[in-house]
Amino acid sequence: MPQIETLFESPWLGVYRIGHWDFVQRPNSEACVGILAITPAREVILVEQFRIPIQKSVIEIPAGLVGDEPAHRGESLAETARRELLEETGYHAASMTELLASPTSPGMTSEFTHLYLATDLTRTGPGGGTDSEEIRVHLVPLDDLRPWLADRQREGCAIDFKINAALWSAEPLL
Repeated sequence: MPQIETLFESPWLGVYRIGHWDFVQRPNSEACVGILAITPAREVILVEQFRIPIQKSVIEIPAGLVGDEPAHRGESLAETARRELLEETGYHAASMTELLASPTSPGMTSEFTHLYLATDLTRTGPGGGTDSEEIRVHLVPLDDLRPWLADRQREGCAIDFKINAALWSAEPLL
């Protein structure tokens, strides 16, 4: 087992070194989920949030960390995906299908992202995230998604690549 040197730790992030390589880890979570949610009207549910590290609004699929809060420790990946979808968008998914799992940024973190397809959706709440989040929900017709994203990018938003990864992975199921 390699020797891990701790360079910095906070409640949310740690910076470590093995040999010559520095990397980050979350102390309470090694995984996150991303959800490609498709409404019965074939709309993609996307969220928009201002992200402090890049100082821009980002268009994303709903997503969240697995087990990062004491109340949600031990929750399965699919349960986390359902909870995050409901918190961020107000939609409940009757069907949650895992699409893929991939290292989030393997040169920087050990975290894995698990992408899910959420279907059979019912709106049951307002969405918008938790008290610490300011999330704007967008319903975009699947057939109009590419031009809609291009318009948001021209307006200055960053577009998260997980949208494309999830769509590509879900294509046989759509």
